[in-house]
Amino acid sequence: MCLAIPGKVLSIGGKTAEVDFGGITREVNISLVDTRPGEWVVVHAGFAIQVMDEQEATETLKLWEELLSQT
Repeated sequence: MCLAIPGKVLSIGGKTAEVDFGGITREVNISLVDTRPGEWVVVHAGFAIQVMDEQEATETLKLWEELLSQT
């Protein structure tokens, strides 16, 4: 099963970005997308694979919270 998680781009340096995943930050490869700080990206296996709007990201995170609270 593959999981892709939304995160908010905090800063960019070359082909990587510091991305916030709800308080946990990670360095992510952004070579596959065109993004800017403040935008949301979908991240899979350390790569940003899609830029998404904030509303869609928020809805996705709510769904994750619901799923995780049921386990």
